[in-house]
Amino acid sequence: MKLGVTVGKFYPFHRGHDFLIRQAKAQVDQLVVVVGAKPEQAIPGSLRANWIRVMHPDVEVYETLDDLPEAPEPWAKRTLELLSGRKPDIAFTSEAYGEPWAAFMGVRHIAIDCPREAFPISGTQLRQDLGVHWQMLTPPAKAYFAKRIAVVGVESSGTTTLARSLAEQYQTVWVPEYGRSYWEGRQYLPDSHHWDRDEFIQIAQGQIAWEEALAIRANRLVACDTDPLATCIWHRRYLGSRCEKLEQIAASRNYDLYLLTTPDFGFVQDGTRESESLRMTMHQWFLDELERQGRRYIVLGGSHEGRMMQATEAIAQVLKFPAF
Repeated sequence: MKLGVTVGKFYPFHRGHDFLIRQAKAQVDQLVVVVGAKPEQAIPGSLRANWIRVMHPDVEVYETLDDLPEAPEPWAKRTLELLSGRKPDIAFTSEAYGEPWAAFMGVRHIAIDCPREAFPISGTQLRQDLGVHWQMLTPPAKAYFAKRIAVVGVESSGTTTLARSLAEQYQTVWVPEYGRSYWEGRQYLPDSHHWDRDEFIQIAQGQIAWEEALAIRANRLVACDTDPLATCIWHRRYLGSRCEKLEQIAASRNYDLYLLTTPDFGFVQDGTRESESLRMTMHQWFLDELERQGRRYIVLGGSHEGRMMQATEAIAQVLKFPAF
């Protein structure tokens, strides 16, 4: 069996790194990827290693402390230690250090696109300006860095219209409301007006799954039509109580900005809505919960055009990627 190895910081994991790994895999039976990380770096090494595993489940990934001099010989020794007695046949890199690093291990080196013609990007460039070089990130890195915007509000308050419009404006993804599809799927049950706690937990988990599935395609931000916090509000509406498990799920989710839509226009019945009499009461519940949890939010009212203008101004403050 032919064994290959490559090493790097993958800070962050970009398409050039992915190209290197794919090219290397095609030339060996098994590939080992060594990820060097320092504790003070903004992205943990374990996370970077997992990004590689997500995209390349067929490679071995080892994380190691980046505590060695930036010289080929000590890194060659560390690599062989990580391989536990296995000696690689080929070492792959896109860097000038690749040849001496391979030589100190006593193996052949193959350079993969050192001029970076296939993907003209580096980790340094990305760390300096993620927004400009966004499309050079790999999908799991996009999901990690994307700003999450949660559009929440009561029935018939314009949440879906706003979420879709934001996605269109920013040319990115929007996450539909999982709970609506779930409701439609159960609406013909003889006891469809009865709900239980576990259903709301399932809805929150389903919403998260949809969000994460779409976030890997994000163009800098993800517009979410509701979130698990909103599911907590609906649990209160239907069951008349709070749910600790559901609140734990909601607390575990981080959104950069909440857009709370005001029910300041007539109720529109679309065949699924049933809380017209509680609109203002539930709107206050949303306000109280956002305040209680210290979430960053703005309240949007008036025309759709006005809401979009307010939302865009607020998102401009969120949609900044500081160098790291």
